[in-house]
Amino acid sequence: MLKIKLFSLTFLLTFTSTLCFAQQFSTISGTVTTSDGKPAAYISVGLKGKGMGNVTNEKGIFEIQRVKPGSYTLRVSAVGIQNIEKQVVITAGENKTVDFVINQNSNQLNEVNINQGVNKYIAKKSEFVSKMPLNNLENPQVYTTITKETMADQLVFSVDDAARNATGVQKMWEATSRGGDGGAYYASRGFIVQAKLRNGIAGNVTGRNDAANLENVEFIKGPSATLFGSTLTSYGGLINRITKKPFEGMGGAVSFSTGSYDFNRVSTDFNFPVDKDNHIYARLNTSYNYKGSFQENVYDKGFFIAPSLSYKVNDKLDFVFDAEIANGKSTLKPFVFFYFPVKDLGFDRADQSGIPYDKSFTADAMKQKYNSSNFFGQANYKFNDNWSSHTSFSSNYSFSNGRGTYLFLVPNNYPPLGNPTAAPGADLISRADQSTDNSKIFTYEVQQNFNGTFNLGSVKNRMVLGLDYLRQNSDQLFYSIDTFDLTKKDGTGANYNNFTEANLAAFYAALPNVPKYPYNFKTNTYSAYVSDVINLTDRLIALAALRVDRFDNKGNSDRAGSAPKGAYKQTVFSPKFGLVFQPIKDQLSLFANYQNGFNNLNGIDYQGNAFKPEQANQIEGGVKTNIFNGKLTGSVSYYYIKVKDIVRGYNGDPSNPNAQIQDGNKISKGIEAEIIANPVNGLNIIAGFAYNDNHLENASPDVEGRRDAYSAAPYSANLWISYKFATGSLKGFGLGAGGNYASDNKIVNSVSQGVFILPAYEVFNASVFYDHHRFRLGVKADNFTNQKYWTGYSTMNPQDLRTFTGSVTYKF
Repeated sequence: MLKIKLFSLTFLLTFTSTLCFAQQFSTISGTVTTSDGKPAAYISVGLKGKGMGNVTNEKGIFEIQRVKPGSYTLRVSAVGIQNIEKQVVITAGENKTVDFVINQNSNQLNEVNINQGVNKYIAKKSEFVSKMPLNNLENPQVYTTITKETMADQLVFSVDDAARNATGVQKMWEATSRGGDGGAYYASRGFIVQAKLRNGIAGNVTGRNDAANLENVEFIKGPSATLFGSTLTSYGGLINRITKKPFEGMGGAVSFSTGSYDFNRVSTDFNFPVDKDNHIYARLNTSYNYKGSFQENVYDKGFFIAPSLSYKVNDKLDFVFDAEIANGKSTLKPFVFFYFPVKDLGFDRADQSGIPYDKSFTADAMKQKYNSSNFFGQANYKFNDNWSSHTSFSSNYSFSNGRGTYLFLVPNNYPPLGNPTAAPGADLISRADQSTDNSKIFTYEVQQNFNGTFNLGSVKNRMVLGLDYLRQNSDQLFYSIDTFDLTKKDGTGANYNNFTEANLAAFYAALPNVPKYPYNFKTNTYSAYVSDVINLTDRLIALAALRVDRFDNKGNSDRAGSAPKGAYKQTVFSPKFGLVFQPIKDQLSLFANYQNGFNNLNGIDYQGNAFKPEQANQIEGGVKTNIFNGKLTGSVSYYYIKVKDIVRGYNGDPSNPNAQIQDGNKISKGIEAEIIANPVNGLNIIAGFAYNDNHLENASPDVEGRRDAYSAAPYSANLWISYKFATGSLKGFGLGAGGNYASDNKIVNSVSQGVFILPAYEVFNASVFYDHHRFRLGVKADNFTNQKYWTGYSTMNPQDLRTFTGSVTYKF
């Protein structure tokens, strides 16, 4: 209660102070017209060197708000027109009107690319995917960027919500809130990924990934170890959170949201100058988020604060410092595992299980405390117009302590818990727990990049040279019980209400030996990489990159201080190649890539040979478009990923039942298609379709040739359509609708254990909003058809039923 009062007081003071500050600022407005007197739409108008500006509407009108007193250069610019500049002087409280006339007439203006900023759901370039500023059409790698405009229209409050717009990405598990866990689990291209990177370097979280500090979210596809290493990525790719940065000027927003299941959220975004010379700017993003559930005794409550500071020393040197600090309490959403074999359950689908959808099978909220602290710093130095240096540092601390309850669906004939002679069926749930005991993990990363542009003869090269050091210190301890008790799966058991915090604590206290699982280790990774983007011609671009990675695992120990065991070192070379050809310059690209990923392994095979790193190699080809003056962008690609050197059990030595051999393979292939369109002004569309086919090779006979059970559904699709009125009495009013589809998902798939399916689902969402330059109102309905559906990572996890959310934002 004290925290809520303090937060409310902070919120009130921030809101009041920003209202006062807002009174000191002015607005610059005006019109831009063509030489024949017609409105010039979609022209950029901004304050030169200040990072403030806007785009003219269809009537050629622009408005720049929150301008403080001073002298400025007002610039009009767009692709294909000559820039125009005018000097303006602003005094406190004065609103200024400035009009411009460009040289082009209305017909000439229609022939040039003036639609920048209209297709608000696209990001035309990324500074992170290739660790250099590179347009999407120049990049041979596939990635999806979810923009802040998309998140605003959909009332997105977390990375989980944003991920619904990423083609081929499916959520598998909610965030477990365990230290260093990286948040929710997703599947991409048949492999598990988590959002462990922030602005291109380490940025682990413990609980939910709050969206309060998000500018964009990048979903980068395929093995990406060459530039990002293996620790924070997977063979399916990576998720990179791009955060908000301080900007010149003052402004921000305050939002309050509320909705179904006691959902309440307050967030603030406040940007302000620190010094009178405008060299230092600060920004503060905060949120308080409480969300209950359609299930009993399930909730997540947390605070989030993200301060940032930018310091421009001079035209060559600048610094950025920022942090993300989160803490809260949550209960683990019900995960239903299986006592095998599932073929003895008497059914093979989640919708046939007979488990009540709204039951958590806990009698009170058995919670877990969590917190994470991320601190970042970056120094940028410009040697000259062609070469620059970027030095980044990241320090991350994650902590968790408390319960991690979960469930098992028990076949009636399961020998330890049932009658071995019973007919197929499942009437009971086994309730279990895996708690964390003050678990901590520390991650540190230092990264140095040198970016340069140079010519070899007539051939243009854009290069990054990088050095990277990543250290992880883990002090984690898990303790668990497999069976607290059995209760009826329909929730009517006489003992149903026995699973409480007090009874669980007493159960642990009565055990003579509590099973404990320490994860105490230290690892160091030393890496160097180089990547060169070569313009062989103005339409043919090649990319070549190589990483050398030295992994040093110091071994595992425990909290008692025992000597570490299992220390080992491995060195890996990770290459990457790409080729782009543009038949139509800056509009159509044909691309192909070879990408590599790896995973360090420790141990020996049945012959005593040390394991080598597991490798994944991808070959991909496709087409990217950016046509109709940016109104239609998209990509279609086919990929083929082969993972080799997978460790599996070896059955050739009866005297050693635990023997292993490293010769397994996994083949994952598929297609992905994505479209982001703005066919008419105000109408924006995101659409995607993905198909993944994978199977195991050289595996045990139990799973040979079968789809990996940890791959999510083979077919998936996403769609969002939004329309915002730009003129008339409905100006600023908008509405959107869309949804997601996933096909049947085999979460158990073997000969001995059988097959268990999470059924296909279609989930539909909608939103309505009104966007004014001073405020924004929004309402959304998620899963408005109230469909019951499940996701899972070897588990069946019921997902949210219909929810309604309303939000109001004041902008200053």
